[in-house]
Amino acid sequence: MIRSRAEKPNQHKIEIDLNGSDGNAFALMKYAQILGRQIGYSEKRITAIRKVMMMSDYDGLVNVFDNAFGDHVILWR
Repeated sequence: MIRSRAEKPNQHKIEIDLNGSDGNAFALMKYAQILGRQIGYSEKRITAIRKVMMMSDYDGLVNVFDNAFGDHVILWR
């Protein structure tokens, strides 16, 4: 029986260390673009997420990213 990968248990999440180079605001913005496309978000949705990310300080940006991609990414502080 062929099944979808989405049904596969224990899918690995991407891990991002916010204290490392992947945790800076520009890297998180790029991750939002890449992950959004991989997940299948429309370009409008990705643009909207990125605009909201830019509307606040760093902590706000991280919170928006976590809300949008938290099911797929683990953020470490």
